[in-house]
Amino acid sequence: MNGDDEDRADALFRALSDRTRRDIMRRVLAGEHSVSALAAKYDMTFAAVQKHVAVLEKAGLITKRRSGREHLASGDVTALRSVAAMLTELEQVWRGRIGRIDELIALDSPKEG
Repeated sequence: MNGDDEDRADALFRALSDRTRRDIMRRVLAGEHSVSALAAKYDMTFAAVQKHVAVLEKAGLITKRRSGREHLASGDVTALRSVAAMLTELEQVWRGRIGRIDELIALDSPKEG
C-alpha cells in the first residue's frame, strides 16, 4: 500500500471504530435515510448524529444528497468492499505466518519410523 492507500485505510477504520457509526452504516446500507430520521433513533443530540454522519461521509462510506430541506444518506457498498479487501489482505499475511510456523514445527519434530 502506498501512503494515500494507508490514509484511506486509516479513515475507513476510524469511521467504523465507533458503535454508533457502525449502526448508522447498517441502517443506510439497508436503505436511504434522512439525517433527522437517523437522529431520532439515537439517544443523543441531532448535532452529535450529524457529526457521526459527517465522519462516515468523509471516509467515503456514505453519500448524502439533498431533497428539499432533508439531507438523505445512503451507504456506499463499494467503499465497504474496500474495507473487506483490506481485512482479507491482513488475514492472508496472518495465514502465511501460521503456515511458516507449521513448517518450522514439522522440521523440528522428531521423525517416526
